[in-house]
Amino acid sequence: MAPVDPHSYTDGAHSVVSRATLTFYLDFAASTIHASALLTLSAPHSGDLLLDTRALAVHSASTDADTPEPIPFSLAAAADPVLGTALTLTLPPDTTSFRLTFSTSPAASALQWLAPPQTASAQPFVFSQCQSIHARSIFPCHDTPAARITFSLLLNVPEQLSAVASARHVARRDPLPSDHRGACDDELWCAPGRIVEEFQMEQSVPPYLFAFAAGGIGFRDLGPRTRVYAAGGDKVLDEAAREFAGVEEMVKVGEGLFGPYEWERFDLLVLPPSFPYGGMENPRMVFLTPTVIKGDAAGAQVVAHELAHSWTGNLITNKTNEDFWLNEGFTTYAERRIVEVVQGEERAALNMGIGWRRLNRVMERFKDNMEFTKLKPKMAGIDPDDVYSEVPYEKGFQFLWRIEREIGRPAFDEFLKKYIATFKFQSIDTETFLEFLKANVPGIENQIDLHLWVEGTGIPPDAMEPDSATYKKIFSLAAEFKSGKLPSEDEVANWSGQEWELYLENLPTDVEASQVYHRLLSTAECCIACSSQSESLHS
Repeated sequence: MAPVDPHSYTDGAHSVVSRATLTFYLDFAASTIHASALLTLSAPHSGDLLLDTRALAVHSASTDADTPEPIPFSLAAAADPVLGTALTLTLPPDTTSFRLTFSTSPAASALQWLAPPQTASAQPFVFSQCQSIHARSIFPCHDTPAARITFSLLLNVPEQLSAVASARHVARRDPLPSDHRGACDDELWCAPGRIVEEFQMEQSVPPYLFAFAAGGIGFRDLGPRTRVYAAGGDKVLDEAAREFAGVEEMVKVGEGLFGPYEWERFDLLVLPPSFPYGGMENPRMVFLTPTVIKGDAAGAQVVAHELAHSWTGNLITNKTNEDFWLNEGFTTYAERRIVEVVQGEERAALNMGIGWRRLNRVMERFKDNMEFTKLKPKMAGIDPDDVYSEVPYEKGFQFLWRIEREIGRPAFDEFLKKYIATFKFQSIDTETFLEFLKANVPGIENQIDLHLWVEGTGIPPDAMEPDSATYKKIFSLAAEFKSGKLPSEDEVANWSGQEWELYLENLPTDVEASQVYHRLLSTAECCIACSSQSESLHS
């Protein structure tokens, strides 16, 4: 076996799944999906083929033929705590595609099912979150970013609900008996009160970017290729539309910086509060926490990060989670370039300063295991969710900023556009990036210690603390708190939740509670805004 990814059973010596034709019957009462998948391989294959699964009940495997023949299959007796359970299929000679039927578990790690009392719309709701290695809990696949797929998706849902996905919406229509492809029987699929939502994704994506949601979802148009969706009625939709009114302009800014937007649409879905991230960059349909809606357009910074992923992360993807900085370091850099244009240099500098502080703090978290302060850590046997941190974001940003300072912004901008154009719709590793860097910036390895930045622990000595007047002022005001000096109303008049968050984070740890209470009481409205900005990382 030639593993391509420490977090997948995928064998690099074999063909990989390149297209998935998925049919899902959503059973809200049982918190289960009854499903079929027609999986097409990148090349014909004979003999054993391994797929990733987690807590799936696999019912059948068969050839893709007018008269299907059973395919022998088996699930490993024991599940690996990180990888899940290997599904082994013994394929006939020169197989190019095959069909599986299966059901998800109510405890599927990629799915969250919400009962009507848990939603603002008083309708049931389900959403997926497949990053980093959770697509395998929805359908059998090669769950590695090294194996990009195209897909089609049929979602059979109660007719009072709507569905969205990280794909082009084709139709909303009545179910047909020929639709279900073995996911369930005709009677269940075509039962009264059910509707089918149909989607197609023609551009290849890593499996972790497969996403869908279904519930009492409405929408507001923002621009010719942007729309915001939400569950919760007109009030939530109107607030979201105001918050994200500038999204179309942000897409144009991104195109000016990084090249054409390749995904046709950039839509947003505001999820219920249980969504565990600030945002998730699913192509065509970004998922967002409702806490980004603050009424002051500050949530646009989270959107800027997810938008930046449209070029760095979605268009070019890290080959494994050991190369995660290729997604997040590049995207953090790209996000701040977008913010610089849309909201000004000082706002971008403030974000850089906050990121610098977080990078320094995470060094304390990993002081007993500095492996995870590397840009390319060794992660065999480690669940990526367990070591998720600011390192790939902020150390990755610092590395790219260091290159920009060395060669100058105009040259770096040209390099970045060429990098994106060269590797779009591919998954690459750190070594590929470094070789491309050295080929296109001759002598860069003599000016910057590339090995130290990528393989070294901690923060390299040529990293640089950003210079932000706002950042310095907030630190100064926080330091004065202990002596009893509080910020004046004029000093905080233009603060958003982000400034308040930074201020509160940096108050001396030994201040009296009464001091804090006095200040919070007099600025309650500002601090309520701060509390809404609870996420500490962009996704």
